[in-house]
Amino acid sequence: MGRQPEVFVRALEPEEAARLVKITRTAKDRVRLRRAGIVLASVQGRSAGDAAGMFAATAQYAREVIHAFNESGFAALDPKWSGGRPKRFGPPVRETVCRVAKTPPQRLGRPFTTWSLTKLVEYLAENSKIRISTESVRKILRAAGVSWQATKTWKGSRDPEFASKMAHILDLYDHPPADGRVICVDEFGPLNLQPRPGRGWFPVAGPARQRATYHRTGGIRQMLAGLDLATGQMFYRFRDRKRWQEFLAFLKQLRARFPTGKLHVICDNFSPHKKSEVVAWCRDNGVELVFTPSNASWLNWIECEFTALRYFTLDGSDYPSHTAQENAIAGYVRWHNKRSQPKRHFAVDSKIRRPDYLPNVA
Repeated sequence: MGRQPEVFVRALEPEEAARLVKITRTAKDRVRLRRAGIVLASVQGRSAGDAAGMFAATAQYAREVIHAFNESGFAALDPKWSGGRPKRFGPPVRETVCRVAKTPPQRLGRPFTTWSLTKLVEYLAENSKIRISTESVRKILRAAGVSWQATKTWKGSRDPEFASKMAHILDLYDHPPADGRVICVDEFGPLNLQPRPGRGWFPVAGPARQRATYHRTGGIRQMLAGLDLATGQMFYRFRDRKRWQEFLAFLKQLRARFPTGKLHVICDNFSPHKKSEVVAWCRDNGVELVFTPSNASWLNWIECEFTALRYFTLDGSDYPSHTAQENAIAGYVRWHNKRSQPKRHFAVDSKIRRPDYLPNVA
């Protein structure tokens, strides 16, 4: 086989030569630097083999770089990444890994209730003839959106009037009456005195510490609260108990705050809410009690406000007295009310809005 003819870079303009020298001095990408060096060596009259030897490359690689530079100019110096090595495991293997990971182990004949990566790898090798590492399994699951999560509970509603009750509540949320107000009411508690776990920003390895032993000798308190959807503001009262007497007194305070128009009070099925004295007073004073379906307290808009209240006032706290605890809650409610906005658009695009929504999924 004869020797290949020498190949050299075309004649460069002074500006091109200066640019090439600058690239060899400043380029941070190793591929770009090596290609520019080979081209510069060719400009200086070195053969492709000599230029390749300077940069630990083959002569054929140097010839390809020089030809590419002659055809494309400086664009030939930029690395053209092809995406790396092709994936070792194709779609069928990935689908199998995800399917097995999402299947309870006991259903596949394994004597445990959850998979670990090593147990999953062992099962795949024995039953699917897939030889794979735990790290590859982890990457495949992450790419497919399968993550390690805690199981959760769900209590479905068995209320035979679920659909009608939910429709009534959603209609009040979506179309509040112009001549009245919609107010969501519930009890928050019991409020006792104890250290509560929480989260915060602390130096590394230096989180806040709380006492581990305690005695709840201060008794409990209850908070009755209402959320006015027209303004987004909350109203509350602290009481020692949450009997029908306290609930009726709270309703009277709401009626005094909003003396005109009908009040549509959304509440759960707690027995004091349905006491005959409470129902009679509401009937005589323009108050409609709208009960959520059984085991469907999530339809009460105030529940999400309670979640935020608990997160920002109770989590991570250890109040010395009920007075201190109630002052903290009151301060948060005042802060909330200053920034409140009317409540609109409840559960938009949620599955509960579908006509075929089935609540009994327990």
